[in-house]
Amino acid sequence: MPRAVQIRDVPDETVAVLRSRAAAAGMSMSEYLRSELITMAGKPTVAEVLARARARHGGVPTAEIVRIIREMRDDPESR
Repeated sequence: MPRAVQIRDVPDETVAVLRSRAAAAGMSMSEYLRSELITMAGKPTVAEVLARARARHGGVPTAEIVRIIREMRDDPESR
């Protein structure tokens, strides 16, 4: 069930900008802010993207890459 959200102490200049943007979009302030919040929540933060990337499995472990580079450096004939 949808919940109400109340935000206090929003600067007058900010409210004026948001009211103008809502009007330009042909929406009420409430509709506009709801739409913006849904859009914002639908996009992952940088921290969330990085956490997902760290959680992925696969690829070659760093230790294996270092081992291969050292082998190639120490034995140029192995190329």
